[in-house]
Amino acid sequence: MNSDEKRLLKCYRTLSDSGRTSLEDYADFLASRDNGQAVAVSETPLDIPRPVEESVVKAIKRLMATYPMLGRDKLLHEASALMTRHVVHKQPAVEVIDDLESLFKRYYGLHEQGKHEIEP
Repeated sequence: MNSDEKRLLKCYRTLSDSGRTSLEDYADFLASRDNGQAVAVSETPLDIPRPVEESVVKAIKRLMATYPMLGRDKLLHEASALMTRHVVHKQPAVEVIDDLESLFKRYYGLHEQGKHEIEP
């Protein structure tokens, strides 16, 4: 086990059960975001409704599916910061998901205007 793995395991062991579940969900999300396969991408947002109850991780997955045309690097960096506000700073999921919705809409608006820094 390398030092990064040891550090991650040490952090994991200090978390509550709900914190561990959140960390595991987030790790699953990060692992699934890059499958290495090129696919045709819609240029318009898909109609994927927001469920009444939704976790922050599932909201990020839903929004990534809703806006497949958006570049991931900068967007996921900002989404990760929002996720941190939820997991570490205990901001309610509903508030974080509202902020995520706004973030994705803002990036889509930039995409429509042809801003190249957000291309996939």
